[in-house]
Amino acid sequence: MSVQERKQRERAERERLIVATARELAERQGWDAVTTRRLAESIEYSQPVLYGHFRGKREIIGAVALQGATELAAAVRAATAAADGPRARVYALARAYLDFAERNPAVYDAIFQLDGGLPYARDDTPEPLKDAFAALLESLGEAAGEGVAAGLFTETFWAALHGVATLTRSGRLPPEHTEARLKLLVDRLALT
Repeated sequence: MSVQERKQRERAERERLIVATARELAERQGWDAVTTRRLAESIEYSQPVLYGHFRGKREIIGAVALQGATELAAAVRAATAAADGPRARVYALARAYLDFAERNPAVYDAIFQLDGGLPYARDDTPEPLKDAFAALLESLGEAAGEGVAAGLFTETFWAALHGVATLTRSGRLPPEHTEARLKLLVDRLALT
């Protein structure tokens, strides 16, 4: 292995460590607790080393968002692959999405709430974000119905799931009714 390859490997490892540490800190204490000073202390590197990888917190949030989008896509695909039939697939997708949001609130916020400097719904949208939407579209497209654009239907269903996830987490919707909300979404919106 050349010196150049070793340096690239070490740089990639430091970057993974920064992202993992930011994510862990955000999940434990919220994104306000994630500062370059705290990250530098946690990973035992200087702040200039962090700035050599990311220009600031915004880019770190973006890196966490991309990582989270990849995980969300995998979770949705795994859940829908095991489901039998359109209704079961849409329900599995909805359940996997809400479970992901509940288990990973800081990552979910990085993807959908916070400014990570990432373009959404554009040609230059990063592939992990496009793939997360594609994972939704794969199951929801078949539920769109005749005369309804699959992408538009997927956006609408996704918006409803996002509303359930964020409103439940903020205490504005009682969590004990989440299952009933999911059934309504699947039965009335997705499979009418």
